[in-house]
Amino acid sequence: MILGLLAAAFLSPAAMAQDISLRLPVACEVGKTCFIQHYVDRDPSTAAKDFQCGSLTYDGHDGTDIRIPTMAAQKAGVAVLAAADGKVLRGRDGVADVSIAESDRASVGNRECGNGVVIDHGQGFETQYCHMAKGSLSVRPGDDIKAGDQIGRVGLSGMTEFPHLHFTLRRDGKVVDPFAFGAEANSCGGGRSLWDAKTASMLSYRAGDVLNQGFADGPVTMAAVESGAIEQTVPSARSPALVAYVRAIGLKGGDAQFLTLVDPDGKTLAENKPAALDRDKAQWMLFSGIKAPSGGFRPGLYRAHYKVTRDGKTAIEQAFAIDLKP
Repeated sequence: MILGLLAAAFLSPAAMAQDISLRLPVACEVGKTCFIQHYVDRDPSTAAKDFQCGSLTYDGHDGTDIRIPTMAAQKAGVAVLAAADGKVLRGRDGVADVSIAESDRASVGNRECGNGVVIDHGQGFETQYCHMAKGSLSVRPGDDIKAGDQIGRVGLSGMTEFPHLHFTLRRDGKVVDPFAFGAEANSCGGGRSLWDAKTASMLSYRAGDVLNQGFADGPVTMAAVESGAIEQTVPSARSPALVAYVRAIGLKGGDAQFLTLVDPDGKTLAENKPAALDRDKAQWMLFSGIKAPSGGFRPGLYRAHYKVTRDGKTAIEQAFAIDLKP
């Protein structure tokens, strides 16, 4: 729950009279260079559910989390954009980009939003942008803003463990879910989208996704994937091992995962089929690999295939490949 700039509560449908049209507030390609990690929690109880009655949220979450895949991407710079025309009401900068996993929650007390901006769009609508990078804010209170103007960069400030933008829409100080405008609390699939047509087409609901995938020449760690360091070494035919890896988000209890690695002839070299998940997982890493044979790997195209089945149906599926050079 984000508390640093504004308190939140759900807006009753009776109060909704006029709309706002929103564009994507991050300069990224959804499903490739950014992903929706969490939606607004629409369950008023201590349980949690997103606007499709899925599990991509947590209790009290009051916004949309747009995540970028690695800290390397964050350090390279990913722009945060104004979602609509408006005027900057207030902002805060100067909060360090440090995961709370490496510090403690008390260190960001009353600054849970981290570096953030609030923009007034008129008709009672405001948008809030949280966790931006220290020193990246490019606007000040009173500035007039157009939709798409850069206001900062995605960061790791405040109450967060991964680089993302926490985006909250409010009307008259109360939370509005931009994916389910006018829907009753705790409803499934109701209301309507406040995203513009282009953005709405990019933000189709996905009950889970692949955040990272690739190949390594040795053991794979979550830290190496999160930092982006694993992408700096490209395996070759001379590597001591070939390991396919995947980090997925939005997995559910009972999900079955499969990761298979095959050689240029289509022969299976390695396969990982772990036990079904015992509970929902915000993220999960899986890998499958093999040590190099005597004389090294044969040059050519090696393929990996990742699949998640849920209730007997395919929920996530992705194939990827690497051309091993001599």
